[in-house]
Amino acid sequence: MSKRQSRIEKVIAELCPEGVEFKELGEVVKILDSQRKPVTKSQRTGGEYPYYGANGIQDYVDDYIFDGTFILLGEDGSVINKDGSPVLNWAIGKIWVNNHAHILAEKSEIALLRYVYFALSVIDVTKVVKGNIPKITQQNLRHFLIPVPPLAIQQEIVKILDTFTTLEAELEAELEARKKQYEYYRDELLTFGEDACLPDRQVAWKTLGEVATNLDSKRKPVTKSNRKEGEYPYYGASGIVDYVNDYIFDGDYLLVSEDGANLLARVTPIAFSASGKIWVNNHAHVLEFETYVEKKFVEYYLNMIDLSRFISTAAQPKLTQNNLNKIPIPVPPIAEQERIVAILDKFDALVNDISVGLPAELHARRKQYEYYRGKLLTFKEKI
Repeated sequence: MSKRQSRIEKVIAELCPEGVEFKELGEVVKILDSQRKPVTKSQRTGGEYPYYGANGIQDYVDDYIFDGTFILLGEDGSVINKDGSPVLNWAIGKIWVNNHAHILAEKSEIALLRYVYFALSVIDVTKVVKGNIPKITQQNLRHFLIPVPPLAIQQEIVKILDTFTTLEAELEAELEARKKQYEYYRDELLTFGEDACLPDRQVAWKTLGEVATNLDSKRKPVTKSNRKEGEYPYYGASGIVDYVNDYIFDGDYLLVSEDGANLLARVTPIAFSASGKIWVNNHAHVLEFETYVEKKFVEYYLNMIDLSRFISTAAQPKLTQNNLNKIPIPVPPIAEQERIVAILDKFDALVNDISVGLPAELHARRKQYEYYRGKLLTFKEKI
């Protein structure tokens, strides 16, 4: 990569000795927003063509309104990433796009669309995202400034960055396959019955209230404005939400989401371990067990089973302490729990721990990609 980067620097010095011209996005691409057509879910007919919204594919429909290669940039709703960059999707082929995503097409005589995609991925749109529902207006979109070097330089930049994205996609596919393998073995190991690994006669069934000590009464919610920054993790329904200067728990605990959409969506684990000095608000139950093995066994089990019958269906889904205590938990002999936890701990590290295996390699590739993307897309502006 460094040789190709050096070549690009040499070409820039030859072709753009005084710097690179920055142009408004409205000059660089075609904006096809006027051709979009929103269709309510009740009016859509299922089919093979992707139906895109602000943050990606929302559905598949039986017709299309665009056919080609496009950049889709979130217009309202999910329009901004954590780093301040816009939400982008690279779309190829026959697609339908609603009015929540701007649609950009190539002006081949000015800029490669793939280059524009990478250039947009590093701009900060924080200052132009306005409203209760976050929105990037077309007027603001047209005024985004991006560097536009000669096409030969754009081509070289695209080659380098596409190499990284291809490697990342391959690693992601391999990691996804590993996760499916993990889920298969987890389900096999934690299913008890006549056809399972361990027959029912060797398993005692108890409620979660019987196998764990509930420490919810010690929790203390603190509003963001009243928190003082510090070193101790502050936990909520889906994990760490802040770091504060004090703690109320010190030990090894299992936290279980009490409320929030994640209870039904299962985007992140419902149950997760938390160790050491921590603060927990009233959006996560706090459970304590006698041993690490018992805690991890219950953690793996809760993240596998369907808990919907224990979750209230109010506007805000909730798993009350009363319902939490009623959840039935299988309790095989401790030796069997140790065996199961040892196997699942290894699998879990292979698919989730960014310090080892595929997650570590994927993390390193992403960091490397971000580094080169930043270097390659930083230009001296031509005055």
